[in-house]
Amino acid sequence: MDRADEFPRRAEGESALLEVVPRRSRRVLDLGTGDGRLLRLLRADRPSMGGVGLDLSEPMLDAARARVGEDGGVELRRHDLSDPLPEDLGRFDLVVSSLAIHHLAHERKRSLYGEAFELLEPGGLFANIDHVASPTYRLHLDFYVAIGEAIEDEDPSDNLLDVETQLGWLREIGFDDVDCHWKWRELALLAGSKPGGRVDFTVPRSTPP
Repeated sequence: MDRADEFPRRAEGESALLEVVPRRSRRVLDLGTGDGRLLRLLRADRPSMGGVGLDLSEPMLDAARARVGEDGGVELRRHDLSDPLPEDLGRFDLVVSSLAIHHLAHERKRSLYGEAFELLEPGGLFANIDHVASPTYRLHLDFYVAIGEAIEDEDPSDNLLDVETQLGWLREIGFDDVDCHWKWRELALLAGSKPGGRVDFTVPRSTPP
């Protein structure tokens, strides 16, 4: 979404994501990296972090290269999330996404969550900040009022799904500690960890980075 950077309260969700990411995380996969906003936030908080960012749009990948570069072990690659993830990505301590997965068909959302699970090291975390469905149409309209958009301008590529269904999928796939860590209207942070590995408690931050 072009308006995504202007969503009210989005920075709160990103700060919540940084709180739940284990401090030991060294390699991240960013699904639908866009202009690299989330990668930049993660690397600012953890300068030694490297990894891979995937996006379908070449202009977005160019913007990400300008924003985060490809130094320090960051690789930016073109990939359509509608297709299975590449087999040569390796393993990750962290798989993240921000405002990308909601565009996919529901069946593909679930299969992508499963692929993310397989790519994680034991103890690794999957965390997704995304646009989710409201429980009622009235609340859906209220969300558009809150973000200053007309419902007539709703993105036709949006394919929204409720929080509970997605949390259920994560549990069924095998994730532990599945939860919605933050929510504001139709923006939510969903996360779960892969069983195994070392327990790593994070220290909450008082202000966004």
